[in-house]
Amino acid sequence: MTEELRRVCAVADVPEDSHMRVDVPGIGALAVYHVEGRFYVTDDACTHLQASLGDEGYLEGHVVQCTWHNGKFDIRTGEVLGPPCPSPLRTYPVSVRDGAIFVSTARV
Repeated sequence: MTEELRRVCAVADVPEDSHMRVDVPGIGALAVYHVEGRFYVTDDACTHLQASLGDEGYLEGHVVQCTWHNGKFDIRTGEVLGPPCPSPLRTYPVSVRDGAIFVSTARV
């Protein structure tokens, strides 16, 4: 297994109860969420028609809803919570260090 930590953004960039899109070199577009004092990171694109969840998604608690067709995902697991999304979102292990958010790109 190869693991690499990639810096996503500064903690200060994502206020509590908000989310945003971040482009990370070597990974692509990710959505970063700050909910109940914790950070979560998923792929940015909705699995239905690729709408940006970080730019356009509606966040309520641990659920992000795509504004294009109302599909919903659990940001902790990527699980689909509402149609028409055909597959879950990829989620990333998150760590916070020195005021920055990092994700693991571990591959088995």
